[in-house]
Amino acid sequence: MRLVRGQVNKGTLIGPLTGFACLLALLGVLTALAGLDVVGWAAGLASGAGLAVLLVRAMANHCRDRLAPADTVTLTRAVLACGVAALTAASFGGEASVAILVVLSTIALVLDGVDGQVARRTGTASAFGARFDMEVDAFLIMVLSVYVARTTGWWVLAIGAARYAFVAASWAWPWLRGSLPPRYWAKVVAAIQGITLTAVAAGFLPHAVTVVVVLIALALLTESFGNSVWRLWRLAGSPHFTRATVTSALAVVLVWAALIVPDHTSGLTFLRIPLEGLVFVVLVCVLPSKPARILALISGFLLGVLMILRLLDRGFYFAFDRAFHPVYDAAYAGSALGLLGDSIGRVGALAAFIAAGLLLVALLVLLPLSALRVTRLVVRHRRPAARIVAVLAVIAIVPALTGAGPQPVRAIASTSAARLATQVRDDLRDQREFAKALQQDAFRDVPGNDLLTDLRGKDVLLVFVESYGRTALDFPVVGSALEAGDRRLQQAGFSSRSGYLTSPTFGGISWLAHSTLQSGLWVNSQQRYDHLVTLDRLTLTEAFGRAGWRTVADVPSNDEDWPVAKTYYHYDMVYDRRNVGYAGPTFSYASMPDQYTLAALQRLELDKPNRAPVMAEVDLVSSHTPWAPLPRLVDWNQVGNGSIFDPMPAEGDSPEDVWRQPDRVKPAYAQSIAYSLDALTSFVQQLHDRNLVLVVLGDHQPASIVSGNGASHDVPVSIIAADPTVTNRAATWGWHPGLRPTANAPVWPMDTFRDRFLTTYSR
Repeated sequence: MRLVRGQVNKGTLIGPLTGFACLLALLGVLTALAGLDVVGWAAGLASGAGLAVLLVRAMANHCRDRLAPADTVTLTRAVLACGVAALTAASFGGEASVAILVVLSTIALVLDGVDGQVARRTGTASAFGARFDMEVDAFLIMVLSVYVARTTGWWVLAIGAARYAFVAASWAWPWLRGSLPPRYWAKVVAAIQGITLTAVAAGFLPHAVTVVVVLIALALLTESFGNSVWRLWRLAGSPHFTRATVTSALAVVLVWAALIVPDHTSGLTFLRIPLEGLVFVVLVCVLPSKPARILALISGFLLGVLMILRLLDRGFYFAFDRAFHPVYDAAYAGSALGLLGDSIGRVGALAAFIAAGLLLVALLVLLPLSALRVTRLVVRHRRPAARIVAVLAVIAIVPALTGAGPQPVRAIASTSAARLATQVRDDLRDQREFAKALQQDAFRDVPGNDLLTDLRGKDVLLVFVESYGRTALDFPVVGSALEAGDRRLQQAGFSSRSGYLTSPTFGGISWLAHSTLQSGLWVNSQQRYDHLVTLDRLTLTEAFGRAGWRTVADVPSNDEDWPVAKTYYHYDMVYDRRNVGYAGPTFSYASMPDQYTLAALQRLELDKPNRAPVMAEVDLVSSHTPWAPLPRLVDWNQVGNGSIFDPMPAEGDSPEDVWRQPDRVKPAYAQSIAYSLDALTSFVQQLHDRNLVLVVLGDHQPASIVSGNGASHDVPVSIIAADPTVTNRAATWGWHPGLRPTANAPVWPMDTFRDRFLTTYSR
């Protein structure tokens, strides 16, 4: 019987109904294996019903009364995709089985390479089969993008929505419904999307690598759809829309965007007018062609540099709550690579750096080419370009000069490039001011006999707790740790007083805070630090050494020689991860738990008989980002060589697990601070050293993901001692009793601490 287009008969229904029955069986299996809930069943049934209805309609429109062998394979893939949809829906209400979801998706992807071969070998390839295959691909990619978007970011949905946005656009622009010859690359790109999303869903990739590979997949998908749109438009025969027009438009947009890249305080908006761009167009209009092209290449390169620096600027504000300083911040590249490697693994860190490097190279190549393209466009249309510049100049300059109109109108003019030059000038001026401050030191020539006389005979520990900022006090678990610490100290006969210091750094770069506290100078940049450590500025450590203390640095994060410890700080002994006898596991960034760091200091220094008093700077780094996994306290008598900590990393959360879900980052941070505080106060309690004095403080606030935007740079600081005369001296500073400073406790710049401390406890 010959079928009529649109006619549905009994044979047409067999395939879709069989597929729906198989889906019911699959949902039953998923319920038994993964505990599929009602939401998952609803999503699976809705997907299956939609599949059946659309398949019946498509078969009728293509006059098909049965499915070909290749179509049966594609139907199997569609059923598996509906199962993935069910598990994805269930994951929003609870824990779906990731392993089963990945298995179903992987089988569907493997079968994607089978149906085409079956069609070719059986001679049943058809337009219906090709469309059926494409729509199943699109549905599986869409479902996987929804699953991945929960942890990676909702921008991933752009991958899943691409096909459906294309179809929706074809309703408005009929030329998008045209037919194109098959393009093998489009099939490859579709396979890449499925493979990438499945790999990300499996959860074995570090977060940084996940973002990079998904961005690459999205870029490939954009190119593929863009190519299809371009070819369809050309087939539509438009006389006005040419490749040159598209290229010129993209060049203008890229140059415009580079000129208006905002600082950290505002978002990217194309409604601003870059004044530097207007000046550039005017120069192109008046210059001969060759000088104009040279100007374009130089300007484009500078624009690339500008855009890179602005992106770094926003990154620095996110991580360190300050601008990127082009004069000296490049020195942090090595530290950033090391930190990233400790957080997400060496491979992930290298992948992230390679991706960033490729982006930088692309900007430095594309922007000069774009500027050259804009120049050619202006040269060909000098008169219209001059008119446009005149209008835009009036719109941008008049409101700014007169103050007329609302703030968005008055701020429409953009001068991002000029601000960069201003920042470079300020950086150079900062160097001169710091050099002047270095010449002033009231304690430079004070004899050792007159220094720290009120602390003679006492062991003094200067303890930096990594990332212990004022923000930490907002977390109940940290408050509980401080209360428990106060009780431990009171039971051991100790008292404490606390206030706040304002750190010169934020989110990282701890050595700037250490040198600021020790030197009494505001060291807020790598350039200042590098200059300072070449000089002979008196530090707290040197003051103690001059007064007769044995000075020690305990820096467990170091795994190589630290020359500055001897040449600038003048420590008698430096302990790091290589020489404290630790045989246990690492905890992400932390090479050893804080408890072991303190126990090793006690064993190697404080328990020695007939010794001089010890002054030690101790760095506690268990609270260093990424704040997972976290050790737990053990009995101090069982610390030994640290092997007791061996099972703990596997028992805790991995950095990837924590950072894949932003709502888990803050609790992980708070728990790490609580652990460090518990380790420190229990250490004091078990040491039984009545001549012990501690100055405990944070080095900086945690990154903005915890502290939030606009947080202060304040960190808590406490002085702890069994001798009441020591803590009573801190009462004259206005510091409040206990380990937790009150909201109205004094706030000092960190560089003022050295002089106050030396003045208070010296003759």
